[in-house]
Amino acid sequence: MKTITMTLCASVLLALAMPVQAAGDPKAGQLKTSMCAGCHGIPGWRTAYPSVYSVPKLGGQHADYIVAALKAYKEGERSHPSMKGIAGSLSEQDMEDLAAYYASSYSGPAN
Repeated sequence: MKTITMTLCASVLLALAMPVQAAGDPKAGQLKTSMCAGCHGIPGWRTAYPSVYSVPKLGGQHADYIVAALKAYKEGERSHPSMKGIAGSLSEQDMEDLAAYYASSYSGPAN
């Protein structure tokens, strides 16, 4: 009985330790990146509108963070005009797909 209990406990712990996959589809997300690549696909890119700042690199970013950021732009909690317009056009599934793609596409540190 003790062996069965220990086996069950070990199985549960192993299942909890497995990484959780993003709800999105990385392959579908890759097909939706054209609106992102103009800024986020250029290493070291700096934008001048509405002010000068370095555009963050998305590859390798955590999927949950990307979804939360896109939702914040869509809901007006973040206030970059271009991002608000882009996020406003995205469905929840689009956000999940894009996040899954970028979370799986780390290509090294930004230059």
